Amino acid sequence: INMSSFTRASLLVQLLRLALLSMLCISGCAFTPKDYSDALEKSILFFEGQRSGKLPPTQRLAWRGDSGLSDGSSSHVDLAGGYYDAGDNVKFGLPMAFTTTLLAWSVVEFGSSMPSQIENARAAVRWSADYLLKAATATPGTLYVQVGDPNNDHKCWERPEDMDTARTVYKVSAQNPGSDVAAETAAALAAASIVFKDSDPSYSSKLLQTAMKVFDFADKYRGSYSDSLNSAVCPFYCSYSGFQDELLWGASWIHRASQDSSYLAYIQSNGRTMGADDDDYSFSWDDKRAGTKILLSKGFLEKNSEEFQVYKAHSDNYICSLIPGTSSFQAQYTPGGLLYKGSASNLQYVTSTAFLLLTYAKYLSANGIAVSCGATTVTAESLITQARKQVDYILGDNPARTSYMVGFGSKYPQHVHHRGSSLPSTRSHPGRISCDDGFQYLYSGSPNPNVLVGAIVGGPDSSDHFADDRNNYQQSEPATYINAPFVGALAFFSGKAAS
Repeated sequence: INMSSFTRASLLVQLLRLALLSMLCISGCAFTPKDYSDALEKSILFFEGQRSGKLPPTQRLAWRGDSGLSDGSSSHVDLAGGYYDAGDNVKFGLPMAFTTTLLAWSVVEFGSSMPSQIENARAAVRWSADYLLKAATATPGTLYVQVGDPNNDHKCWERPEDMDTARTVYKVSAQNPGSDVAAETAAALAAASIVFKDSDPSYSSKLLQTAMKVFDFADKYRGSYSDSLNSAVCPFYCSYSGFQDELLWGASWIHRASQDSSYLAYIQSNGRTMGADDDDYSFSWDDKRAGTKILLSKGFLEKNSEEFQVYKAHSDNYICSLIPGTSSFQAQYTPGGLLYKGSASNLQYVTSTAFLLLTYAKYLSANGIAVSCGATTVTAESLITQARKQVDYILGDNPARTSYMVGFGSKYPQHVHHRGSSLPSTRSHPGRISCDDGFQYLYSGSPNPNVLVGAIVGGPDSSDHFADDRNNYQQSEPATYINAPFVGALAFFSGKAAS
Protein backbone atom coordinates (compact mmCIF):
# COMPACT_ATOMS: atom_id res chain seq x y z
CA ILE A 1 0.00 0.00 0.00
CA ASN A 2 1.55 3.33 -0.92
CA MET A 3 1.65 6.15 1.59
CA SER A 4 -0.75 8.45 -0.25
CA SER A 5 -3.49 5.81 -0.40
CA PHE A 6 -2.89 5.03 3.29
CA THR A 7 -3.24 8.76 4.13
CA ARG A 8 -6.38 8.99 2.03
CA ALA A 9 -7.83 5.95 3.79
CA SER A 10 -7.17 7.34 7.26
CA LEU A 11 -8.60 10.72 6.19
CA LEU A 12 -11.69 8.89 4.93
CA VAL A 13 -12.09 7.14 8.30
CA GLN A 14 -11.83 10.53 10.09
CA LEU A 15 -14.40 12.11 7.73
CA LEU A 16 -16.70 9.12 8.14
CA ARG A 17 -16.47 9.45 11.91
CA LEU A 18 -17.18 13.21 11.71
CA ALA A 19 -20.21 12.60 9.53
CA LEU A 20 -21.54 9.89 11.86
CA LEU A 21 -20.94 11.98 14.99
CA SER A 22 -22.59 15.10 13.57
CA MET A 23 -25.59 13.08 12.34
CA LEU A 24 -25.96 11.52 15.76
CA CYS A 25 -25.82 14.88 17.53
CA ILE A 26 -28.52 16.72 15.61
CA SER A 27 -30.95 15.98 18.45
CA GLY A 28 -28.48 17.43 20.97
CA CYS A 29 -25.60 15.84 22.84
CA ALA A 30 -24.91 15.96 26.56
CA PHE A 31 -21.17 16.47 26.03
CA THR A 32 -18.91 18.21 23.54
CA PRO A 33 -15.76 16.74 21.98
CA LYS A 34 -13.83 18.99 24.37
CA ASP A 35 -15.58 17.31 27.33
CA TYR A 36 -14.65 13.89 25.97
CA SER A 37 -11.04 15.06 25.52
CA ASP A 38 -10.95 16.22 29.14
CA ALA A 39 -12.38 12.88 30.31
CA LEU A 40 -9.89 11.02 28.10
CA GLU A 41 -6.93 12.79 29.68
CA LYS A 42 -8.27 12.00 33.15
CA SER A 43 -9.06 8.37 32.34
CA ILE A 44 -5.38 7.82 31.50
CA LEU A 45 -4.09 9.90 34.43
CA PHE A 46 -5.90 7.50 36.79
CA PHE A 47 -3.34 4.78 36.00
CA GLU A 48 -0.62 6.90 37.63
CA GLY A 49 -2.53 6.59 40.91
CA GLN A 50 -2.38 2.79 40.60
CA ARG A 51 1.35 2.56 39.97
CA SER A 52 3.49 0.31 42.09
CA GLY A 53 7.27 0.57 42.13
CA LYS A 54 9.65 3.51 41.71
CA LEU A 55 7.74 6.48 40.35
CA PRO A 56 9.33 8.43 37.48
CA PRO A 57 10.06 12.18 37.48
CA THR A 58 7.13 12.56 35.04
CA GLN A 59 4.62 11.32 37.69
CA ARG A 60 1.70 13.77 37.66
CA LEU A 61 -0.41 12.50 40.59
CA ALA A 62 2.00 13.94 43.14
CA TRP A 63 0.31 12.57 46.28
CA ARG A 64 1.53 9.05 45.41
CA GLY A 65 5.05 7.88 46.32
CA ASP A 66 7.29 4.89 45.70
CA SER A 67 5.98 1.53 46.94
CA GLY A 68 6.64 -2.19 46.68
CA LEU A 69 10.29 -1.60 45.74
CA SER A 70 11.41 -4.99 47.02
CA ASP A 71 8.51 -6.94 45.47
CA GLY A 72 9.79 -10.34 44.37
CA SER A 73 12.80 -10.36 46.70
CA SER A 74 11.40 -13.26 48.73
CA SER A 75 11.78 -15.35 45.56
CA HIS A 76 15.04 -13.66 44.51
CA VAL A 77 13.47 -11.96 41.49
CA ASP A 78 12.68 -8.34 40.64
CA LEU A 79 8.92 -7.87 40.48
CA ALA A 80 8.81 -4.15 41.25
CA GLY A 81 6.40 -2.13 39.13
CA GLY A 82 3.02 -2.86 37.60
CA TYR A 83 -0.38 -1.74 38.88
CA TYR A 84 -2.46 -2.28 41.98
CA ASP A 85 -5.72 -3.54 40.52
CA ALA A 86 -8.22 -1.50 42.52
CA GLY A 87 -8.43 -0.06 46.03
CA ASP A 88 -6.01 -2.43 47.74
CA ASN A 89 -2.26 -3.05 47.54
CA VAL A 90 -2.13 -6.44 45.79
CA LYS A 91 -0.76 -6.94 42.28
CA PHE A 92 -3.11 -9.53 40.73
CA GLY A 93 -1.79 -10.88 37.44
CA LEU A 94 -5.03 -11.82 35.66
CA PRO A 95 -6.76 -8.41 35.89
CA MET A 96 -3.44 -6.60 35.32
CA ALA A 97 -2.83 -8.50 32.11
CA PHE A 98 -6.43 -7.95 30.93
CA THR A 99 -6.11 -4.24 31.73
CA THR A 100 -2.95 -4.12 29.63
CA THR A 101 -4.62 -5.93 26.71
CA LEU A 102 -7.55 -3.50 26.72
CA LEU A 103 -5.44 -0.39 27.18
CA ALA A 104 -3.35 -1.55 24.22
CA TRP A 105 -6.47 -2.37 22.19
CA SER A 106 -7.78 1.13 22.93
CA VAL A 107 -4.59 2.60 21.46
CA VAL A 108 -4.53 0.18 18.52
CA GLU A 109 -8.08 1.04 17.42
CA PHE A 110 -8.44 4.68 18.49
CA GLY A 111 -4.90 5.98 18.97
CA SER A 112 -5.28 8.23 15.92
CA SER A 113 -8.12 10.03 17.75
CA MET A 114 -5.98 10.92 20.79
CA PRO A 115 -2.99 12.82 19.39
CA SER A 116 -2.58 14.96 22.52
CA GLN A 117 -2.75 11.91 24.81
CA ILE A 118 -0.95 9.23 22.80
CA GLU A 119 2.30 9.56 24.77
CA ASN A 120 0.46 9.27 28.10
CA ALA A 121 -1.53 6.29 26.81
CA ARG A 122 1.67 4.55 25.65
CA ALA A 123 3.27 5.23 29.03
CA ALA A 124 0.27 3.61 30.75
CA VAL A 125 0.60 0.51 28.55
CA ARG A 126 4.37 0.35 29.07
CA TRP A 127 4.10 0.56 32.87
CA SER A 128 2.33 -2.78 33.04
CA ALA A 129 3.96 -4.33 29.94
CA ASP A 130 7.38 -3.81 31.58
CA TYR A 131 6.15 -5.61 34.68
CA LEU A 132 4.60 -8.48 32.69
CA LEU A 133 7.87 -8.88 30.76
CA LYS A 134 9.75 -9.28 34.05
CA ALA A 135 7.13 -11.69 35.41
CA ALA A 136 7.40 -13.81 32.25
CA THR A 137 11.18 -13.87 31.82
CA ALA A 138 12.66 -13.86 35.37
CA THR A 139 12.71 -17.66 35.74
CA PRO A 140 12.55 -20.20 32.87
CA GLY A 141 9.37 -22.32 32.83
CA THR A 142 7.69 -20.00 35.34
CA LEU A 143 5.26 -17.10 35.17
CA TYR A 144 4.95 -14.92 38.27
CA VAL A 145 1.29 -14.02 38.58
CA GLN A 146 0.80 -12.16 41.85
CA VAL A 147 2.54 -10.20 44.57
CA GLY A 148 0.79 -9.80 47.92
CA ASP A 149 -1.41 -12.09 50.00
CA PRO A 150 -4.91 -10.66 49.53
CA ASN A 151 -6.24 -12.20 52.74
CA ASN A 152 -3.59 -10.40 54.79
CA ASP A 153 -3.65 -7.23 52.72
CA HIS A 154 -7.40 -6.83 53.20
CA LYS A 155 -6.99 -6.95 56.99
CA CYS A 156 -5.13 -3.64 56.78
CA TRP A 157 -6.09 -0.18 55.61
CA GLU A 158 -2.74 1.35 54.77
CA ARG A 159 -1.04 3.41 52.11
CA PRO A 160 0.97 1.46 49.53
CA GLU A 161 3.96 3.55 50.62
CA ASP A 162 3.61 2.15 54.19
CA MET A 163 2.91 -1.46 53.26
CA ASP A 164 4.24 -3.95 55.79
CA THR A 165 2.08 -6.99 55.03
CA ALA A 166 3.90 -10.01 53.56
CA ARG A 167 4.61 -9.49 49.86
CA THR A 168 4.09 -13.16 49.08
CA VAL A 169 4.99 -14.12 45.51
CA TYR A 170 2.75 -16.51 43.56
CA LYS A 171 3.67 -18.29 40.33
CA VAL A 172 2.42 -20.85 37.84
CA SER A 173 4.61 -23.54 36.29
CA ALA A 174 4.46 -26.87 34.46
CA GLN A 175 3.61 -28.58 37.77
CA ASN A 176 1.10 -25.92 38.84
CA PRO A 177 -0.35 -24.63 35.58
CA GLY A 178 -2.27 -21.43 34.95
CA SER A 179 -3.28 -21.39 31.29
CA ASP A 180 -5.83 -18.61 31.89
CA VAL A 181 -3.44 -16.08 33.43
CA ALA A 182 -0.58 -17.13 31.14
CA ALA A 183 -2.62 -16.83 27.92
CA GLU A 184 -3.98 -13.45 29.06
CA THR A 185 -0.40 -12.34 29.73
CA ALA A 186 0.49 -13.49 26.19
CA ALA A 187 -2.47 -11.47 24.82
CA ALA A 188 -1.32 -8.39 26.76
CA LEU A 189 2.27 -8.61 25.52
CA ALA A 190 1.13 -9.19 21.92
CA ALA A 191 -1.37 -6.30 21.99
CA ALA A 192 1.27 -4.03 23.54
CA SER A 193 3.72 -5.03 20.81
CA ILE A 194 1.37 -3.46 18.23
CA VAL A 195 1.26 -0.22 20.24
CA PHE A 196 5.06 0.12 20.09
CA LYS A 197 5.61 -1.28 16.59
CA ASP A 198 6.50 2.11 15.08
CA SER A 199 7.64 4.13 18.10
CA ASP A 200 9.95 1.49 19.62
CA PRO A 201 10.47 -1.47 17.25
CA SER A 202 13.04 -3.33 19.39
CA TYR A 203 10.79 -3.16 22.48
CA SER A 204 7.84 -4.24 20.32
CA SER A 205 9.78 -7.23 19.04
CA LYS A 206 10.76 -8.26 22.57
CA LEU A 207 7.11 -8.07 23.67
CA LEU A 208 5.94 -10.23 20.77
CA GLN A 209 8.68 -12.86 21.15
CA THR A 210 7.89 -13.12 24.87
CA ALA A 211 4.15 -13.34 24.11
CA MET A 212 4.79 -16.36 21.87
CA LYS A 213 6.84 -18.14 24.55
CA VAL A 214 4.27 -17.46 27.27
CA PHE A 215 1.48 -18.66 24.99
CA ASP A 216 3.33 -21.92 24.28
CA PHE A 217 3.71 -22.41 28.03
CA ALA A 218 -0.04 -21.71 28.58
CA ASP A 219 -1.04 -24.13 25.83
CA LYS A 220 1.39 -26.93 26.71
CA TYR A 221 0.70 -27.06 30.46
CA ARG A 222 -3.05 -26.79 30.63
CA GLY A 223 -4.95 -26.02 33.80
CA SER A 224 -6.62 -23.16 35.63
CA TYR A 225 -4.62 -20.97 37.96
CA SER A 226 -7.55 -21.06 40.39
CA ASP A 227 -6.88 -24.76 40.93
CA SER A 228 -3.15 -24.15 41.38
CA LEU A 229 -3.36 -21.11 43.68
CA ASN A 230 -6.74 -21.58 45.41
CA SER A 231 -7.38 -19.04 48.17
CA ALA A 232 -4.64 -16.68 46.97
CA VAL A 233 -6.76 -15.82 43.93
CA CYS A 234 -10.26 -17.02 44.86
CA PRO A 235 -12.74 -15.49 45.39
CA PHE A 236 -10.93 -12.30 44.33
CA TYR A 237 -10.07 -13.14 40.71
CA CYS A 238 -11.16 -16.74 40.41
CA SER A 239 -11.14 -17.95 36.80
CA TYR A 240 -14.83 -18.89 36.68
CA SER A 241 -14.94 -19.20 32.89
CA GLY A 242 -11.99 -21.60 32.79
CA PHE A 243 -8.93 -21.19 30.57
CA GLN A 244 -10.19 -22.13 27.08
CA ASP A 245 -11.41 -18.60 26.36
CA GLU A 246 -7.99 -17.14 27.22
CA LEU A 247 -6.17 -19.61 24.95
CA LEU A 248 -8.29 -18.55 21.95
CA TRP A 249 -7.98 -14.86 22.90
CA GLY A 250 -4.19 -15.14 23.32
CA ALA A 251 -3.78 -16.89 19.95
CA SER A 252 -5.99 -14.24 18.32
CA TRP A 253 -3.85 -11.40 19.63
CA ILE A 254 -0.58 -13.04 18.62
CA HIS A 255 -2.05 -13.63 15.16
CA ARG A 256 -3.12 -9.98 14.93
CA ALA A 257 0.34 -8.81 16.04
CA SER A 258 2.45 -11.24 14.00
CA GLN A 259 0.25 -12.37 11.07
CA ASP A 260 1.95 -15.73 11.65
CA SER A 261 -0.18 -18.37 9.91
CA SER A 262 0.48 -21.01 12.60
CA TYR A 263 -1.72 -19.00 15.01
CA LEU A 264 -4.44 -18.86 12.38
CA ALA A 265 -4.20 -22.65 12.12
CA TYR A 266 -4.43 -22.88 15.92
CA ILE A 267 -7.58 -20.71 15.91
CA GLN A 268 -9.14 -22.82 13.15
CA SER A 269 -8.45 -26.17 14.78
CA ASN A 270 -9.26 -25.16 18.37
CA GLY A 271 -11.94 -22.50 17.95
CA ARG A 272 -14.92 -24.78 18.48
CA THR A 273 -13.64 -26.34 21.70
CA MET A 274 -12.56 -22.93 22.98
CA GLY A 275 -15.89 -21.15 22.73
CA ALA A 276 -16.26 -20.05 19.10
CA ASP A 277 -19.77 -21.50 18.98
CA ASP A 278 -20.91 -20.14 22.35
CA ASP A 279 -23.04 -17.06 22.48
CA ASP A 280 -21.75 -15.25 25.49
CA TYR A 281 -23.03 -11.88 26.63
CA SER A 282 -20.44 -10.40 28.91
CA PHE A 283 -16.83 -9.37 28.41
CA SER A 284 -14.59 -9.01 31.45
CA TRP A 285 -11.26 -9.87 33.09
CA ASP A 286 -12.67 -13.40 33.47
CA ASP A 287 -14.51 -14.12 30.21
CA LYS A 288 -12.91 -13.18 26.88
CA ARG A 289 -15.31 -14.84 24.44
CA ALA A 290 -17.27 -11.78 23.23
CA GLY A 291 -14.08 -9.75 22.78
CA THR A 292 -12.39 -12.56 20.85
CA LYS A 293 -15.31 -12.74 18.42
CA ILE A 294 -15.21 -9.00 17.70
CA LEU A 295 -11.42 -9.14 17.30
CA LEU A 296 -11.57 -12.07 14.86
CA SER A 297 -14.56 -10.70 12.93
CA LYS A 298 -12.21 -8.05 11.52
CA GLY A 299 -10.56 -10.77 9.41
CA PHE A 300 -13.89 -11.80 7.92
CA LEU A 301 -15.09 -8.24 7.29
CA GLU A 302 -11.87 -7.15 5.60
CA LYS A 303 -10.90 -10.28 3.68
CA ASN A 304 -14.15 -12.25 3.67
CA SER A 305 -12.05 -15.10 5.12
CA GLU A 306 -14.35 -18.09 5.46
CA GLU A 307 -12.55 -19.30 8.62
CA PHE A 308 -13.65 -16.13 10.45
CA GLN A 309 -17.29 -16.19 9.31
CA VAL A 310 -18.44 -17.91 12.52
CA TYR A 311 -16.93 -15.05 14.57
CA LYS A 312 -18.81 -12.43 12.55
CA ALA A 313 -22.08 -14.36 13.05
CA HIS A 314 -21.56 -14.65 16.81
CA SER A 315 -20.41 -11.01 17.04
CA ASP A 316 -23.74 -10.07 15.45
CA ASN A 317 -25.56 -12.20 18.04
CA TYR A 318 -23.68 -10.44 20.85
CA ILE A 319 -24.34 -6.97 19.44
CA CYS A 320 -28.03 -7.73 18.74
CA SER A 321 -28.51 -8.80 22.37
CA LEU A 322 -27.63 -5.23 23.42
CA ILE A 323 -29.96 -3.35 21.05
CA PRO A 324 -33.53 -2.78 22.32
CA GLY A 325 -36.21 -3.49 19.73
CA THR A 326 -34.44 -6.37 18.01
CA SER A 327 -35.70 -9.96 18.24
CA SER A 328 -32.49 -11.04 19.99
CA PHE A 329 -32.53 -8.26 22.61
CA GLN A 330 -31.84 -9.64 26.09
CA ALA A 331 -29.64 -7.16 27.95
CA GLN A 332 -30.88 -5.50 31.12
CA TYR A 333 -30.85 -1.70 31.42
CA THR A 334 -31.64 0.46 34.44
CA PRO A 335 -34.59 2.87 34.21
CA GLY A 336 -32.01 5.59 33.46
CA GLY A 337 -30.59 3.59 30.54
CA LEU A 338 -27.41 2.04 32.00
CA LEU A 339 -26.45 -1.48 30.96
CA TYR A 340 -26.75 -3.60 34.09
CA LYS A 341 -24.94 -6.90 34.60
CA GLY A 342 -24.37 -7.25 38.32
CA SER A 343 -24.29 -5.51 41.68
CA ALA A 344 -20.50 -5.54 42.13
CA SER A 345 -18.49 -3.20 39.96
CA ASN A 346 -21.14 -3.05 37.23
CA LEU A 347 -19.39 -0.28 35.29
CA GLN A 348 -16.65 -2.70 34.24
CA TYR A 349 -19.23 -4.34 31.94
CA VAL A 350 -20.49 -0.98 30.72
CA THR A 351 -17.05 0.29 29.68
CA SER A 352 -16.02 -3.00 28.04
CA THR A 353 -19.34 -3.21 26.16
CA ALA A 354 -19.13 0.41 24.96
CA PHE A 355 -15.64 -0.31 23.67
CA LEU A 356 -16.78 -3.43 21.77
CA LEU A 357 -19.74 -1.55 20.27
CA LEU A 358 -17.44 1.18 18.94
CA THR A 359 -14.76 -1.22 17.71
CA TYR A 360 -17.35 -3.29 15.86
CA ALA A 361 -18.92 -0.11 14.46
CA LYS A 362 -15.47 0.87 13.17
CA TYR A 363 -14.95 -2.52 11.48
CA LEU A 364 -18.46 -2.48 9.98
CA SER A 365 -18.37 1.08 8.64
CA ALA A 366 -14.88 0.61 7.16
CA ASN A 367 -16.33 -2.25 5.11
CA GLY A 368 -19.80 -0.82 4.42
CA ILE A 369 -21.55 -3.61 6.32
CA ALA A 370 -24.45 -3.62 8.81
CA VAL A 371 -25.58 -6.11 11.45
CA SER A 372 -28.57 -8.38 10.84
CA CYS A 373 -30.66 -8.91 13.98
CA GLY A 374 -33.44 -11.18 12.72
CA ALA A 375 -35.57 -8.97 10.49
CA THR A 376 -33.93 -5.79 11.78
CA THR A 377 -30.86 -4.21 10.22
CA VAL A 378 -28.66 -2.43 12.76
CA THR A 379 -26.23 0.12 11.36
CA ALA A 380 -22.84 1.20 12.65
CA GLU A 381 -24.50 4.51 13.62
CA SER A 382 -26.92 2.64 15.89
CA LEU A 383 -23.99 0.98 17.69
CA ILE A 384 -22.30 4.35 18.16
CA THR A 385 -25.54 5.82 19.56
CA GLN A 386 -25.85 2.94 21.99
CA ALA A 387 -22.21 3.31 23.11
CA ARG A 388 -22.59 7.08 23.50
CA LYS A 389 -25.54 6.60 25.86
CA GLN A 390 -23.37 4.45 28.12
CA VAL A 391 -20.37 6.78 27.99
CA ASP A 392 -22.57 9.83 28.67
CA TYR A 393 -24.32 8.10 31.57
CA ILE A 394 -20.94 7.49 33.24
CA LEU A 395 -19.90 11.11 32.67
CA GLY A 396 -23.04 12.53 34.30
CA ASP A 397 -26.01 12.28 31.93
CA ASN A 398 -27.98 10.11 34.36
CA PRO A 399 -30.88 10.38 36.84
CA ALA A 400 -28.53 11.15 39.76
CA ARG A 401 -26.87 13.94 37.73
CA THR A 402 -23.52 12.78 39.01
CA SER A 403 -20.37 11.83 37.16
CA TYR A 404 -18.99 8.40 38.04
CA MET A 405 -15.51 9.52 37.01
CA VAL A 406 -13.62 11.10 39.91
CA GLY A 407 -12.53 14.66 39.13
CA PHE A 408 -14.78 15.02 36.07
CA GLY A 409 -17.77 17.36 36.16
CA SER A 410 -19.08 19.36 39.09
CA LYS A 411 -20.40 16.39 41.08
CA TYR A 412 -18.54 13.09 41.43
CA PRO A 413 -17.85 10.43 44.12
CA GLN A 414 -15.97 11.80 47.15
CA HIS A 415 -15.67 8.65 49.28
CA VAL A 416 -13.84 6.29 46.98
CA HIS A 417 -12.94 2.84 48.34
CA HIS A 418 -9.19 3.22 47.77
CA ARG A 419 -6.46 3.08 50.39
CA GLY A 420 -4.02 5.59 48.92
CA SER A 421 -6.73 8.11 48.06
CA SER A 422 -8.54 7.91 51.42
CA LEU A 423 -5.51 8.14 53.74
CA PRO A 424 -3.48 11.35 54.16
CA SER A 425 -0.62 11.40 51.64
CA THR A 426 2.97 10.87 52.74
CA ARG A 427 3.54 14.55 51.91
CA SER A 428 0.89 15.82 54.32
CA HIS A 429 1.53 13.09 56.91
CA PRO A 430 5.14 11.85 56.58
CA GLY A 431 4.90 9.60 59.67
CA ARG A 432 3.84 5.98 59.21
CA ILE A 433 0.15 5.11 59.54
CA SER A 434 -0.05 1.50 60.68
CA CYS A 435 -2.27 -1.31 59.45
CA ASP A 436 -4.94 -0.83 62.13
CA ASP A 437 -4.65 2.95 62.52
CA GLY A 438 -5.68 3.37 58.91
CA PHE A 439 -9.20 2.07 59.48
CA GLN A 440 -10.31 5.39 61.00
CA TYR A 441 -9.95 6.80 57.47
CA LEU A 442 -11.95 3.96 55.91
CA TYR A 443 -14.84 4.68 58.31
CA SER A 444 -14.51 8.48 58.20
CA GLY A 445 -17.38 10.48 56.70
CA SER A 446 -14.92 13.03 55.26
CA PRO A 447 -14.17 13.12 51.54
CA ASN A 448 -10.96 11.41 50.38
CA PRO A 449 -8.06 13.85 50.90
CA ASN A 450 -6.31 12.80 47.66
CA VAL A 451 -8.34 13.03 44.47
CA LEU A 452 -7.82 9.90 42.36
CA VAL A 453 -8.42 11.83 39.15
CA GLY A 454 -10.00 9.83 36.35
CA ALA A 455 -10.99 6.81 38.43
CA ILE A 456 -14.31 5.26 37.42
CA VAL A 457 -16.03 3.64 40.39
CA GLY A 458 -18.19 0.49 40.50
CA GLY A 459 -21.28 2.58 39.83
CA PRO A 460 -24.99 2.70 40.66
CA ASP A 461 -27.40 -0.17 41.31
CA SER A 462 -30.15 -1.52 39.03
CA SER A 463 -32.41 1.40 40.04
CA ASP A 464 -29.77 4.08 39.25
CA HIS A 465 -29.10 4.64 42.96
CA PHE A 466 -25.53 5.26 44.11
CA ALA A 467 -24.23 5.27 47.66
CA ASP A 468 -21.16 7.50 47.87
CA ASP A 469 -19.91 5.38 50.73
CA ARG A 470 -16.34 4.14 51.14
CA ASN A 471 -17.58 0.98 52.85
CA ASN A 472 -19.72 0.01 49.88
CA TYR A 473 -16.87 -1.30 47.74
CA GLN A 474 -19.29 -2.82 45.21
CA GLN A 475 -20.25 0.72 44.17
CA SER A 476 -17.38 2.94 45.27
CA GLU A 477 -14.23 0.98 44.35
CA PRO A 478 -12.38 1.91 41.15
CA ALA A 479 -10.40 -0.64 39.11
CA THR A 480 -7.87 -0.55 36.28
CA TYR A 481 -10.04 -2.79 34.09
CA ILE A 482 -13.00 -0.41 34.39
CA ASN A 483 -10.87 2.41 32.95
CA ALA A 484 -8.87 0.53 30.30
CA PRO A 485 -11.59 0.09 27.65
CA PHE A 486 -13.07 3.50 28.48
CA VAL A 487 -9.84 5.10 27.23
CA GLY A 488 -10.68 3.82 23.73
CA ALA A 489 -14.33 4.87 23.92
CA LEU A 490 -13.44 8.39 25.05
CA ALA A 491 -10.80 8.68 22.34
CA PHE A 492 -13.45 7.82 19.74
CA PHE A 493 -15.82 10.57 20.91
CA SER A 494 -13.05 13.13 21.40
CA GLY A 495 -11.86 12.42 17.83
CA LYS A 496 -14.19 15.07 16.52
CA ALA A 497 -12.20 17.73 18.37
CA ALA A 498 -8.90 16.35 17.11
CA SER A 499 -10.21 16.47 13.55
